[in-house]
Amino acid sequence: MSKPAELFDRVAQRILAAHPAPDLRGITVIFPNMHAAQPLAQALIRCAQVQAILLPQMVTLNEWAQSVPLAAPVASDSQRSAMLYQQLRKLQWFEHADLWSMTQELLKLFDELTHALHALPEHADAFAAAVQQAYQARQNTTLQLEARLVFELWHAMQSGDELDAARAYQMRLGKLAQQADRPLYVLRTSEWDALEQRFLEEYEQRALVKVFDVREMDVNAKAPLFFAATSLEQEARAAAMQVRRWLADGKHNIAIVAQDRVVARRARALLERAEILVADESGWTFATLSVSTVLDRWLTALQSDFYHHDLLDLLKSPYIFADMTAGERKSAVYQLEQLLRKQGVVAGLEKFVALTEHEVSLRQPLARLRQAAALLAQNKKQTLAEWLTALQQSLNVLGIEAGLQQDDAGQQLLRAIETCRQELHNDEGRYRFAEWRRWLAQQLDIATFRDSSIDSPVRFTHLAATRWRSFDAVLLLGCDADHLPSAGDGGRWFNDAVRSTLGLPTRSFHATRQHDDLRALLAMNSEVLVTWQKEQDGEARLLSPFLQMLRDAYQQMHGDDLSETELHAYLASEDAQHVELAQSAQPAPSVSPDYVPGSISISGYNSLVACPYQYYARHILKLNELDEVQEAIEKRDYGERVHTILQRFHQQYPLVMQGDAEQMVAALQRISDEVFTDLLEHDFTARAWLARWMQSLPAYLEWQTAREAEGWRYAESEQDFNWPLEGIRLRGRIDRLDVRGDEKLVLDYKTQSDQLLRNKLKEPGEDVQLACYAYAHEAADAAFVSIESGKVKQIAPSEDVPLLAQLNAERLVEVVGEIRGGAGLPANGIDMVCAYCEVRGVCRKGEWQ
Repeated sequence: MSKPAELFDRVAQRILAAHPAPDLRGITVIFPNMHAAQPLAQALIRCAQVQAILLPQMVTLNEWAQSVPLAAPVASDSQRSAMLYQQLRKLQWFEHADLWSMTQELLKLFDELTHALHALPEHADAFAAAVQQAYQARQNTTLQLEARLVFELWHAMQSGDELDAARAYQMRLGKLAQQADRPLYVLRTSEWDALEQRFLEEYEQRALVKVFDVREMDVNAKAPLFFAATSLEQEARAAAMQVRRWLADGKHNIAIVAQDRVVARRARALLERAEILVADESGWTFATLSVSTVLDRWLTALQSDFYHHDLLDLLKSPYIFADMTAGERKSAVYQLEQLLRKQGVVAGLEKFVALTEHEVSLRQPLARLRQAAALLAQNKKQTLAEWLTALQQSLNVLGIEAGLQQDDAGQQLLRAIETCRQELHNDEGRYRFAEWRRWLAQQLDIATFRDSSIDSPVRFTHLAATRWRSFDAVLLLGCDADHLPSAGDGGRWFNDAVRSTLGLPTRSFHATRQHDDLRALLAMNSEVLVTWQKEQDGEARLLSPFLQMLRDAYQQMHGDDLSETELHAYLASEDAQHVELAQSAQPAPSVSPDYVPGSISISGYNSLVACPYQYYARHILKLNELDEVQEAIEKRDYGERVHTILQRFHQQYPLVMQGDAEQMVAALQRISDEVFTDLLEHDFTARAWLARWMQSLPAYLEWQTAREAEGWRYAESEQDFNWPLEGIRLRGRIDRLDVRGDEKLVLDYKTQSDQLLRNKLKEPGEDVQLACYAYAHEAADAAFVSIESGKVKQIAPSEDVPLLAQLNAERLVEVVGEIRGGAGLPANGIDMVCAYCEVRGVCRKGEWQ
């Protein structure tokens, strides 16, 4: 017989000794959770040795209390939160604090203060007297100012006749204790709260109470095994691997007790990748789910006046416009994105409406956005219920409600919003849009989604939920010292000394209870694996002190530190398989001759040399990044303006040395102002770029004059070329061509430092720009012109330019021929190329390298 069965049999025997079978309906058994009811029922049947048995009342304490009727209604947490927020806002004690977060923490404290009362009142008058007694008892106590303020607020909140959940629970327990007329048996693993303990004491004054506490039942716990991970990813992989091993061994009831929810989320993803669904008893807050993301995107877009990034994020949600077909929705979003990126509209719904005036497919979506936005007007104050009503109406207009209805989590979210709206129907406080939005965000961070549709042998749970439960195997996840023991519910308000003064449970109380729950878990389960990260960001982390003490004691007695060894071997084998797969996963696609481009630009040739796969993605698959909506002038725009300025200047003044120096400077300044005029009108940062360029004017004119003195003359600029080669055409545009008699020199302006340009030319053939320009114009020389930081420098290749040009042309012809012949285009760019490559996510170098 297993250890859990033995424990339940001992409980059953004690009950049957006092209350012979078959009729046990006259007693009540309280469980920490209802999972323990079935094992006890089985033990009672097994130990009674009768053909039939009438089981006792089996409940949790909270369920039993909820069955007691109260005359007065109970205020919801949302109602209490709104009332306290208004009081804090009126008192202005915490002017710069986040009042909604403070409200939530204060309400938890108020419940603790209520439960700390030393009496169990049966009715409102008795409760009011108990509150007054507690208040007066503390009038002369030396409390910190913060504690005094909290206590004053709590006293004020309790002055009315309405009930809150804490007061209602207290009163119900009081009634149960006063009406005690049947034996009571209690199963627990750790200390109850002071309120519940007082309930037992008062109940025991009128009827039999017997507590079965695992701590007192002399159970020998089997020591767990320990897995020390070096990273979050390794811990999650180890957890997923161990679960898979247990399932392969035929285990059908596996618990993952998650102390670290971040590791738990990753482990769950790995299990689902292995097609293992996981039931979750703890659930996830709506704030962490995609269904609430669409609400956040909608309200963010509204609050930012439909800033283009926010608008596109909203429209790409799978929940919006759910009444349209997926094809229609995607097509509309694609059209709008292309249009606004092309036109450069940054924000403003009305601007987007005007922009799409002739786009029939976009009229209805934008009209619906305008209608929904009108429902949530931000320039007025409304009650929380009115804001929620407006939100519901806007979600209906946008088709988001219909989208959420198609998802289990979405349905629960909509019900939660409607519940809050009904609960707050009578609240008269008025709030600005921003206040209401912070309140809504807090509600989404509190409310929990639980997926009851998953029936799985693997379940996530938390430590408190394992009381008096046994499993085939247990995985304790994230058991470092930072997560076990976890912080109590006291929040940031008081240290243990103040909490003790106020009669509240201290952090040491919470820690002791977790320790006891852990010991009970180990006592009732024979196969347990503990995981934790022994390193994080290069720093050592400690195992939970609870488990470290157990491990040290076992090692001292048995010479074994309980390290899990097989799991490391399994992970190493899996790593080897991944490496083998990765080595075969390096992409090197080939292209059908029909899809090989007939021409190539200079930038395309550079891309082909830097990384063939980059060229494949950019120029064959056409996966170039979308243009960004320009909100401020960028370095690229600055370079383009410089090119335009110099083209105009040299067309007007082809020979600078013939003019007056001051006149040339003035002319160049005038042209510069003209070229920057449109940018200066809508972007204040353009003035800084213009000043940066103006700083280089004297140096540029000095450089130009020196070139003319050497006999070089400006010939042309910004000229396109499309040069035929064998099997391919080379196209591009040169910045400038200078001549000296029969000599030709190609120049390329760069607003970069001379050192950066020298680095480009360090390896012959790595950067093809100058060589290709020289080849296309049959020039004997080519050079970069660095215009940066008030300096102008000419940087030329050290190699023979005509030879370099010829070799580059021959290489291009040869490579294109190989591509047409079926040669692969491997992803073999160096790290410097990959660091700035926009298609790295396509080649997935991080996966196979």
